Amino acid sequence: MATLKKPVSPDKVRRREHRARGHLSRLISIIIPAHNEEGYLADTLEALQRQNYPWFEVIVVANGCTDRTADVAKGNCQRLIVLSQKSLGVARNLGARMARGELIVFLDADTILEPMTLRKIAEDFNRNCAAATIKGRPDSARLPFRLVYFLKNFTHRSMLHAGSSGVIICWKEQFERIGGFDEHLEVCENSDLIRRLKQFGRYKYIGEVSATTSMRRYEQRGFGRQVWLWVKLWVQSLFGDLRHKPYETVR
Repeated sequence: MATLKKPVSPDKVRRREHRARGHLSRLISIIIPAHNEEGYLADTLEALQRQNYPWFEVIVVANGCTDRTADVAKGNCQRLIVLSQKSLGVARNLGARMARGELIVFLDADTILEPMTLRKIAEDFNRNCAAATIKGRPDSARLPFRLVYFLKNFTHRSMLHAGSSGVIICWKEQFERIGGFDEHLEVCENSDLIRRLKQFGRYKYIGEVSATTSMRRYEQRGFGRQVWLWVKLWVQSLFGDLRHKPYETVR
């Protein structure tokens, strides 16, 4: 497990914020919902410490954990919230309410950002944008996984589908105006959020930086079975209501 650096305190973040100038001075709030993520969270947090953009805070929302997720996060983020029940939507919405930044980045707990990522987001995500994601990369070099992310990135880049790859970017004010994530959705909740955010502006794909995310779901469930599940859920989302549809936890 990676050794984490001590995070910058909220007071120091505020002082840095006041000294900053221009569009690169905006504070970014990174919200990480984490359910039994002790095996991945340390690397995710350590990657944030390597960012070359200093104006950010990290909020970890440990929800329904039965492992050491909260211990891994403790002292390595600006705010740690612990919930007794597992709920991705509740965790994300609560983290957003606690956020101080005008710009919010929802980051999966098993997803690692390149060092230039936050600076690129601050540069490219402007007031014409309402939602965005970045290029996704698998944490495995296996050809089927690379093919999945080639196709996924293509659909995002070409705007065939406004989705996400472990990262969702939006303005806090607009997120609050639409009521945040639908807490009754466990599947396709990201696409639902982005669809509602698009009333305020355009969807943007940021391809100059990438997020490397875990392929554990494909590895444990089987590649073909997982791809078929995504296709089935996508079709169901077009013609039905996915609220209260359960989503299997893979750890």
